[in-house]
Amino acid sequence: QVQLVESGGGSVLTGESLRLSCEVSSLNSSNLCVGWFRQAPGQARLGLATIRSTTGKEVYAESGKGRFLISQDSAKNTVYLQANNLEISDRAMYYCADDAPTGGYCPAVYYEYGTWGQGTQVTVSS
Repeated sequence: QVQLVESGGGSVLTGESLRLSCEVSSLNSSNLCVGWFRQAPGQARLGLATIRSTTGKEVYAESGKGRFLISQDSAKNTVYLQANNLEISDRAMYYCADDAPTGGYCPAVYYEYGTWGQGTQVTVSS
């Protein structure tokens, strides 16, 4: 079974950046959709961006456009989320998830993903 482990979260000031990492156990040997999501307390889980492991094709949700960049390093079995110019509203638990593709692209909606990591906390303060 594919396992995912997130890392890279932390406490930053507004305007700073973080690079989150998601180690995916079979990224370089499987056809997977891998996505980054976040969930703030009391709010729904929100999609940010996805990437298809075999093609590298990226898809960004509206909430992820502009300040977030998804990428992968297949040799390291790792998918990254570069989060730039962080705002207080970006404070949340960030999760990566994966599943097998069901169509031509990887949707950035949480209910399409069956395997999740434990999350990494991002805290932004002024």
